[in-house]
Amino acid sequence: MKHVIIIGAGAVGSFIARSLSRYQLDVLVLEKENDVGDVTSMANSAIAHSGYDPVPGTKKAYFNVRGNRMMPQVTEELDVPFMQCGTLTVAIEDQQLPMLKELLERSKENDVPAQILSANEVRAMEPNINPEVKGALLCPTGGIVNPFLLTCNAMENAMDNGVELKLNEEVVSIEKVDDHFKVTTKNGVYESKVVINAAGLYSDKIAAMVEDIDWSIRPRKGEYYVLDHFEWNFVNHVLFPLPSEKGKGILVTMTTSGNYLVGPSSEWVDDKDDVSTDSLTLANVKEQAKMLVPNIPFQHQIRVYSGNRATPSTHDFIIENSKKYPEFINVAGIESPGLVSSPAIGEYVAKELVGKLLPLEEKKDYNPRVRKHLRTIELSDEERKALIAKNPDYGHMICQCERVSLGEIEDVLSRSVPINSIKAIKKRTRAGFGRCQGGFCQPIITMLLAQKKGIDVTKVAYGKKDSYIVDHKVTKGEN
Repeated sequence: MKHVIIIGAGAVGSFIARSLSRYQLDVLVLEKENDVGDVTSMANSAIAHSGYDPVPGTKKAYFNVRGNRMMPQVTEELDVPFMQCGTLTVAIEDQQLPMLKELLERSKENDVPAQILSANEVRAMEPNINPEVKGALLCPTGGIVNPFLLTCNAMENAMDNGVELKLNEEVVSIEKVDDHFKVTTKNGVYESKVVINAAGLYSDKIAAMVEDIDWSIRPRKGEYYVLDHFEWNFVNHVLFPLPSEKGKGILVTMTTSGNYLVGPSSEWVDDKDDVSTDSLTLANVKEQAKMLVPNIPFQHQIRVYSGNRATPSTHDFIIENSKKYPEFINVAGIESPGLVSSPAIGEYVAKELVGKLLPLEEKKDYNPRVRKHLRTIELSDEERKALIAKNPDYGHMICQCERVSLGEIEDVLSRSVPINSIKAIKKRTRAGFGRCQGGFCQPIITMLLAQKKGIDVTKVAYGKKDSYIVDHKVTKGEN
């Protein structure tokens, strides 16, 4: 019997697991997808929000601000790319200026550093901004983070400290039996004293297995453009329009890898698994983005994608014990700013919620760090030569677009979190993220993964468990 079962291995579930791995507890994470962080935690804006925007006094405000303050240390321990570049919330029209003052007052209530900049100050910081800009709210503690590694490395650290992870384990029922829960998946039955529901878009479905709930989760889709590495300083901050009832609006931002993101849209959808994109929505994203930065070079577009936010009917994060069974904990409705909030949520759930149900005895050998990644693109010529002399695999480039070596791929394949797909390698190393979108490196990685997993090449998945890359082998004489 486990002490704790966590349902869901997105950013929130992974950070809960990491926080619990500090203690003498037997923890199991069940994830229905083929990899960690494979839904909302994968398809978002990759922003470490400062916390100026959430309504003061809400859970969103508290965990956003706390998570933002934790981010420098967390990303250093987990070896995750993070840049505290600051955010600018931009007013384009005179009638929007009073809203900047309102946001400044809100930032003060949330204890977030902020200041209003004049139009000239904004233009000096952002030469490509709309020349009609009237002013902006600068929040210097905002930034950008690699969302794939933030989630994956949090889970890796949890597993290095003793947490168990099972992928492709979709929960179908939860039953309270005496002093514990029986959690049934499509593959087996697991028992635990405490269950934590961090199932993202499906957290309402999981909660309803235990009791009648008075809240729900509705998916809200956001569609994005990804632009190639065309110019490092095209924008220098995360650029937001003024927020509306639909959210923070269409942003323009660089990423930690040097790409640029433009988006997201905001549209309600009924299907929680609908991550399609459409030309009309993307055209609207493009037009709105040009109001911030008129000369965005969309000819450098290399990909579009979408992700679904787990929007709660409560309009705030749901982080609480079940009313029926206190040993069942709901961590639901973690939409934006959920990514930056996740370390703080993990800490709170472990200490304040699980800590009131189970004794928390710290491990003497707990290690908050993951093994450092060697990224050849970040090394000097001298460092790269020395590394290649020691291990020639770091000189064998698999992905030319993103300059990812065989050594880096071999490294991630040797870590705690299992890699079951091409996309899992892509998220960890960026191999396949470049302008050819895997056109050249994907066949090599497919063969490599088949070799490492000891499976036939026809059994290598792209993303989900059965999303096979190769349909069949062509035999001699076959047309």
